[in-house]
Amino acid sequence: MSTERQLGEVRFLTVAEVATIMRVSKMTVYRMVHAGELPAIRVGRSFRVPEDEVHTYLRSSFVDTA
Repeated sequence: MSTERQLGEVRFLTVAEVATIMRVSKMTVYRMVHAGELPAIRVGRSFRVPEDEVHTYLRSSFVDTA
């Protein structure tokens, strides 16, 4: 994460929530996590993605097309 924050202040999203925000499939999110494109932590057998990282990824992915 770009700034030092207490873990209690960080909002974590499930893979399904990230997929909904990004309008992609859950499998796409899993691929991004495994490829290192999207940071995540493992909780048991599932992943949690910091909400800030999702927004950072989306901001950095914009492409000028005109």
